[in-house]
Amino acid sequence: MEVLNSFMTWLFKSRLGQIENFKQNPIAVQDQTFLELVEAGKRTEFGRQFGFDRIKSYRDFAEQVPIFDYEAFKPFIEKTMQGKQQVIWNSDIEWFAKSSGTTSSRSKYIPVSEESLEECHFKGGKDMVSIYVSNNPETKLFTGKSLSIGGTLEKNPLNPEGTARAGDVSAVIVQNLPIWAQFARTPSLEIALMADWESKIEKMARETMNENVTSIAGVPTWTVVLIQRILQLKKAKNILEVWPNLEVFFHGAVAFGPYRSLFKELIPSEKMRYMETYNASEGFFGIQDQPDSDELLLLLDYGIFYEFIPMEEWEKEHPQVISLRDVEIGKNYALVISTNGGLWRYKIGDTVKFTSTLPYRFRISGRTKHFINAFGEEVIVENAESAIQFACEQTGATIANFTAAPVYFENNGSKGAHEWVVEFRKAPQHLDEFTRILDDKLRQINSDYDAKRHKDLALKQLILHQAPEGLFEAWLGKKGKLGGQNKVPRLSNSREYIDEILEMISNS
Repeated sequence: MEVLNSFMTWLFKSRLGQIENFKQNPIAVQDQTFLELVEAGKRTEFGRQFGFDRIKSYRDFAEQVPIFDYEAFKPFIEKTMQGKQQVIWNSDIEWFAKSSGTTSSRSKYIPVSEESLEECHFKGGKDMVSIYVSNNPETKLFTGKSLSIGGTLEKNPLNPEGTARAGDVSAVIVQNLPIWAQFARTPSLEIALMADWESKIEKMARETMNENVTSIAGVPTWTVVLIQRILQLKKAKNILEVWPNLEVFFHGAVAFGPYRSLFKELIPSEKMRYMETYNASEGFFGIQDQPDSDELLLLLDYGIFYEFIPMEEWEKEHPQVISLRDVEIGKNYALVISTNGGLWRYKIGDTVKFTSTLPYRFRISGRTKHFINAFGEEVIVENAESAIQFACEQTGATIANFTAAPVYFENNGSKGAHEWVVEFRKAPQHLDEFTRILDDKLRQINSDYDAKRHKDLALKQLILHQAPEGLFEAWLGKKGKLGGQNKVPRLSNSREYIDEILEMISNS
């Protein structure tokens, strides 16, 4: 295994030169990507409709092709799902990543072409490992297996008798991995793609607990559930008693900060490494390339052309849209992408803030629809996650999940507030103290929230409810959204979600 480990480490490092190229020449790489996408798009129904044969520059592209959200782009996707090809991309599309990124009742089906699988999702996984072995030359990663918690697959709902299939992006990736990659992972494909998550976790635990697992790739929430079940089965105090060679957790989908202290309890080793990725249904966008920083490197040669809408323009009918060359450090942008999966000027709903422009690094700041701005306070997910992480650190608490929404003014003169529901893995000794620290930290990091909280002028101190164990999982299950890419919305500007959750608490 040592020989194999040395060979695989050398092999993965071979990609580093290309990564360095787009780090040093980002605009040239994006310009080339743009030209290649437009050329491919000329041979599609979409390209003919929007005059791709007349596009000679980015300015032409921006003038001729409108910005799309999912509802606007859905007719093109549905036509493809019904079996017609070359609608949005010039090769056949046989896979659709089912996702909303939220618990919306309407699922989104994102086209996944062979090119986007190979040149985006698979490349992202390989680059993740390449960067990891470069940063950790002493790694023994390839002496064991990688545990990956995949999603589920289903028939194409618009053409169930056809060959195209749909599923969580993780399931689409796992199903299509090459043989060598299947050999290096656990659990078996049959278990990894099970639809029943309760049975899946149980079978995963029993199959993987006797493997030599050196890495884990997945969402923190489900990884915690799996590890805790394995600890029960093995009667172990921590997971290193089960997997002594575990060295890295590749994580994504939700912010890791609120989970960090819990993982340190489950994996009590200073040598354990954590590496964030940003792999969405629409594409693989970022990798944490510096071990001492949580910034993500923007991936520029993946068949994705990036555009950005400044958030102050978001609500406008015709917002300003800029290319990568014009972004500014520290500003909040909504992400717009055109991809080799057939998405064109598509708003994915995520927001980012750049931390540097050579190379382009960023942090995920939230969702365009996941914020609280009921009183002009403009609290985004990044604020909420930073504040709750701080409150956990100060009180020794660890969380499983949370959500928050506004309490609106009432006619009786009562003040507004933010209302939180938090499910703890380890509850704080004093919930009132946790609430106060959380509120104070939000005031410290968000001046608009602080202004509204000043002397309780508009907002009183936030209200916090402690949820019983398993509540959020039960809520997701009730909505038919358990597992996979589905997750609890951190913030909402309406009370739709939180009222459902509070009703479940009152009935429990």
